[in-house]
Amino acid sequence: MTSAETRVDSPPDADAPTGSPRVTDAGRISDADPDREPGRPAARRRWRWTPRRQDLAVHGVFLLAAVWVTSRIWADPAGRVATLYSSDPAQVQFFLAHSVRVVLHGEFPFYTEQFNYPDGVNLMANTAILALGIPMVPVTLLFGPAVSFVALVTFGLAGTAAAWYHVLSRHVVRTRLAAAVGGWFCGFSPAMLAHANWHPNIISQFLLPFVVWRVLVLTRSTRPVRDGALLALLVTAQAFINEEILLFTALACGVFLAAGLAQRPALWASAWRPLGTGLAVCAALAGALLAYPLWVQFAGPMAYHGLSDTVRDYGNDIAAFFAPGSATLGGNERANVNLAPNYSEENAFFGWSLSLLAVGIVVWLRREVVVRALAVTGLCFAVLSLGERVSWWDRDLVTGPWELLVRLPLLDAVVPTRFGLITTVVIGVLLALAVERAWSLRTAERRTVRTLAVAGLVAALLPIAPMPLQVTTRPAVPRFITADRWREYVGPDQTLVSVPPPSMGNTHAMRWAASTNLDFKIPGGYFLAPRNGVTGDPGRFGGRPSGIGELLEEVATTGRTPKLDDRQRRRCLDELRHWRAAIVVLPLDQQNAEPLRRTVEQLVGPGRQELDVWLWDVRTLNERSA
Repeated sequence: MTSAETRVDSPPDADAPTGSPRVTDAGRISDADPDREPGRPAARRRWRWTPRRQDLAVHGVFLLAAVWVTSRIWADPAGRVATLYSSDPAQVQFFLAHSVRVVLHGEFPFYTEQFNYPDGVNLMANTAILALGIPMVPVTLLFGPAVSFVALVTFGLAGTAAAWYHVLSRHVVRTRLAAAVGGWFCGFSPAMLAHANWHPNIISQFLLPFVVWRVLVLTRSTRPVRDGALLALLVTAQAFINEEILLFTALACGVFLAAGLAQRPALWASAWRPLGTGLAVCAALAGALLAYPLWVQFAGPMAYHGLSDTVRDYGNDIAAFFAPGSATLGGNERANVNLAPNYSEENAFFGWSLSLLAVGIVVWLRREVVVRALAVTGLCFAVLSLGERVSWWDRDLVTGPWELLVRLPLLDAVVPTRFGLITTVVIGVLLALAVERAWSLRTAERRTVRTLAVAGLVAALLPIAPMPLQVTTRPAVPRFITADRWREYVGPDQTLVSVPPPSMGNTHAMRWAASTNLDFKIPGGYFLAPRNGVTGDPGRFGGRPSGIGELLEEVATTGRTPKLDDRQRRRCLDELRHWRAAIVVLPLDQQNAEPLRRTVEQLVGPGRQELDVWLWDVRTLNERSA
């Protein structure tokens, strides 16, 4: 990609027609005209659609679109969540509350015991979004983590689109319309919409265009040390948003540069020295800044190696590339059910029209080195996104190339379906280039060509136009928590145990704790940790297996009250002691609350109702243990 030429405007007074505004010595525009007859009104200054106003208009459209997408959550941030899955928002809200403790109380940022007590959680290995959470601390304190969550989603979508628009309009294309089309797709693609309800860390890609730009700048830099240092700062910041997306960016840049240099080997002679110097400076500086956090992530307490088997083989179905995303105008949740691992991982779903248009653009502009390099990059990662088993409409066909890479260091922590996010960006850049070329044609049929280009864009993008995210209501945080009644029971080194205990499928207690800025500890939760609780083990979702957790989860699901024997009681009581439980809390509106109450009473005796919860004070268990 070549840098856009600097635009040099002519002096304001140059060749100005009689009667036009002139620039005064103070730099202000004056309507005074020495040739104007006395008493004749001054000519009204014409309003101009300046580049700055164009930029503001585009950014405004992006922000309005992001508000439109998240509008149903904004209606009730604390009470609404994604229709089909609610664990990730609760986890993110917990991390946002952790950022408050980091800022206000100086708490260690990379590890916490506020959930999964007493083992704790390695936050560097769990994407604690510190680079997002710390700037949002004022919002979290004033309005709560639920509002911070939806604000991050909104600004993640709009900010990503705006960032790509800025880089494309300044360094790739000259036509702002072309940059706006490319930025729109990068910010509001079906993949971004799929992650919007769950993963603000994934959709917050506003640093990535600048990372890519700075990498390309290094290939022709005259000051590689400075440029390498700037790149290192961007890399460090992105590492505290999402490391997986940073890894994807590095891989995509590597493939793109290799594809470009393979076509023009002569460029390597002038590019290798500044590129090598800049990347070395970047690696040294970013490595120094991230050395300790990365040590905590890979060797610190509760570090794990490799993802859980649950998500390791997540891959796209080939048919997913030709279907519209569920969160789009033409989407169909039921039709997509077997084409993606779940609705939060719809990382392709471009639709037939856009897929054909992307291929058509590559064929049309195939003579351009940049287009061919983009095509290689997009196709490479589209194939890798298919995972270990390539499938068509949920039928396995062959073993995919990802099978050869899945056990490599760093790649063993990648969810393969998300490679589709790279293909998404490639298509966005191709769209920008195609619009630019169509608008720059100098032919007699220029108007016809532009009309056809607009029609093609509408046909390709309308079926995948963003729609408001589908949401459902979730239980409110109990008044027992919001009224601080729990403070009468729970000490600094004790836990509040919800019924059922926190787990991947039950994250309500994480929201309770987040609403208090994590002033009390909880056992369990939703996170990634070593499978057996030993640092270095393969990862799994949640902490050590819990007998009382499995028991109460089954009761909550089935509504059947089991009859417990002495062995089961002793095991459950031992777990409460291990957690240093102070109170056990069951909301009155919990599903199957009555069977759950009877089950807990078999363990610790009768409870009492306080405000909107059933409460069991179990502090005496720890006293007897001591």
